[in-house]
Amino acid sequence: LINPGPHVDGVDTMRAAAAEWPPERVSAVTGIGEDRIRRLARELAGTERSVVYGRIGLCNQEFGSLASWLVDVINILTGHFDTPGGAMFPAPAAWSITTAPLPGLEDGAPEFGRWHTRVRGAKEVLGQAPVSCMAEEIATPGDGQLKALITVAGNPVLSTPAGDKLDEVLPMLEAMISVDLWLNETTRHADVLLPGLSPLEQPHHDDLILLFAIHSIANYSAPVFDPGDRPHEWEILIRLTGLCTGTPAEDVDVAAIDDGFFDYLAFTRGLDGAQIRKLYEHGGPERMLDLTLRTGPFGDQYGKNPGGLTLDMLKANPNGIDFGPMVPQLPDLLATSDKKIRLAPQYLLDDLPRLAARMQRPAEPLVLVSRRHLRSNNTWLHNVPALMKGKDRCTLLIHPDDAARCGIADSDIVTVKSAAGEITVPVEVTDSIKPGVVSMPHGWGHGKPGTRMSVANNSPGANTNVLSPPTFIDEPSGNGVLNGIPVTIIDDQARFRPAPT
Repeated sequence: LINPGPHVDGVDTMRAAAAEWPPERVSAVTGIGEDRIRRLARELAGTERSVVYGRIGLCNQEFGSLASWLVDVINILTGHFDTPGGAMFPAPAAWSITTAPLPGLEDGAPEFGRWHTRVRGAKEVLGQAPVSCMAEEIATPGDGQLKALITVAGNPVLSTPAGDKLDEVLPMLEAMISVDLWLNETTRHADVLLPGLSPLEQPHHDDLILLFAIHSIANYSAPVFDPGDRPHEWEILIRLTGLCTGTPAEDVDVAAIDDGFFDYLAFTRGLDGAQIRKLYEHGGPERMLDLTLRTGPFGDQYGKNPGGLTLDMLKANPNGIDFGPMVPQLPDLLATSDKKIRLAPQYLLDDLPRLAARMQRPAEPLVLVSRRHLRSNNTWLHNVPALMKGKDRCTLLIHPDDAARCGIADSDIVTVKSAAGEITVPVEVTDSIKPGVVSMPHGWGHGKPGTRMSVANNSPGANTNVLSPPTFIDEPSGNGVLNGIPVTIIDDQARFRPAPT
């Protein structure tokens, strides 16, 4: 059934690991029959254009790393990787994770656990610690205690596991600076709130979103409104960078630090930044964008590829430029020394015993999963009147069978409890959700004193992250678990409801 191609290392190791997980072992847990599992595998392998696809919901659970890894493993082994009809790599015009890898990924192999957090001992992942450790690192005295925090366009009080605990300890910080347009549940604790510009007051290139685009598209939008003499976000961040190095405020040289960032970016592309800078009259993000566009796959390479892409060319094409669909890119994208994919990394294989142990435990009667809504995005849009019209969207979806078992009626206000905390929320009874699973949208929980979020505060909703224990994480990545949280439901209204006759 397998056709991994020539750029894969570790097939035999993967085969040995998979032998321990036959369909008979996983059928009951997945709810898919053994014969159906085998048939799906053969159909997938035997179809020329097919793909296994997973996104954020797959990641934010107890075994998110294993599940996301296995999506790639199946696509690779069945020959549906880096080929039309299968999973492919985008080719952004400016930059991508393959051309600007994160620290620790330069050789294509991640290094985890190089240090551990002070209180819990959670391991480092790509230079970062789990955000669920933040509250305890602030609250626990001793060497290395977290005493200062900078947030940028974030609201971790609502968006992190056990955010209510973080809310309690943020006042303990000696200094907190927030770069944000909103005085929200997190930034209300800041000593200094530095407002950035509106998206309509600054230029825009969709560099992040285009990392996932199925066509290589480049676009540029000029500012709609003049921001006047207010500082741009990049200037604010550079000044904060200088201050964090211990440089007195009056001595922070924004232009020099900006030049340093540019020179390093040029160096990663084999260029002399000091020489390239002579071509520009101004610094800032547009200069860096022009550098990445010109040295990207469609760029003019600073004159070596006449007619190639530049920022000036994008400005002359306000509707953007489409450079075509994705094309195979292996092995050129691989940063490993032998130009091969590491199919079976040991740090992921080492997580399989944890999965085996979890499968031995009885299934939870009721688990909570998150969900999105088209008119809501994380915590961001709840203060926009036009997007908050209509019925309440912060509701708990529950299957009729579970509702009957719990004595719950539609529109009841119930208490949802977990090992970490509890919230109250209205119920929607629906057969669109699986029995044993309840669902709430994330990003809610407004209404805290000291915010300036009048629209959001009128419809505060409840924060599901209160229910996520800080220590309940996906071990390899350190990510908090937002899907699959064991919960119980108590309907305080049920005792006031007349008994059926």
